Amino acid sequence: MNRALQQYRKVDAHGSVQDADPHRLIQMLFRGALDRIAAARGCIANGDVAGKGEQIGKAISIIGGLRDSLDLERGDLARQLDELYDYMGRRLLLANLHGDVALLDEVTALLTPLAGAWDQVREQVVQTKAEAGVAS
Repeated sequence: MNRALQQYRKVDAHGSVQDADPHRLIQMLFRGALDRIAAARGCIANGDVAGKGEQIGKAISIIGGLRDSLDLERGDLARQLDELYDYMGRRLLLANLHGDVALLDEVTALLTPLAGAWDQVREQVVQTKAEAGVAS
């Protein structure tokens, strides 16, 4: 998780990363990756090649942070997510190389439901802690 925190700090200075619990940090990583992909899409539309490369590079770095946060010893889901994150990184590299918005959209379509599922996990954790009287 520390590596994921470091990756997020490298690409985004806003928010209270220091105080984020592990669930919140993962939410921030998902949001950061999606925001960078959207920014790269805008850069492509505006012909900003340098900006496109910078934003895609940041998205790849954040997805790397998501990969690093996985505990591959925990079973098939973690290994499948690792493979999916690897695939997303490769698709983003191709998007950068070719300025291909469709590849950015593909990665967005893969990341969005993962982010939504993680939001639900976080809500359940917060609710469980509140019911148990534990500060989050």
